[in-house]
Amino acid sequence: MDTHDTSRPHVVLAGDPAGAAARFVAAMNTHDPAALDHVYEDDAVLVPVPGHPVAGAGLLAANEHLRSFGLPIEACPRHVYVAGDIALLIVDWSMRGTARDGSQIDLSGTATDVVRCGPDGRWRYVIDNPHGTASPPLSP
Repeated sequence: MDTHDTSRPHVVLAGDPAGAAARFVAAMNTHDPAALDHVYEDDAVLVPVPGHPVAGAGLLAANEHLRSFGLPIEACPRHVYVAGDIALLIVDWSMRGTARDGSQIDLSGTATDVVRCGPDGRWRYVIDNPHGTASPPLSP
């Protein structure tokens, strides 16, 4: 008798895809660019401003801008949907407090992120979209 239920999606290949968000938070809060680089795939995309994706050096610069505030980031996965080695994460996040320059920072959102499980069993960001479904600014 075949006990494999094909009516339900495969749950998890290896590790916990929600752990990618925890590793991102830990890397951001260490203020170590090398640590942060390890949570992304080599060709990952970050959308720091709705409608304007960046990769490579632009991705690193956008994350460095956030880290420059000197504030911890918090994140809590709300939903995790897995299909094979790909997962969609819906993550509530926030960064609040007084920045190094004395300005008050109050950033938060609900991210829609895509992570992939690598051969080593670690889930890494392929698409990091911190603003989720926020609309891009309207053109004049």
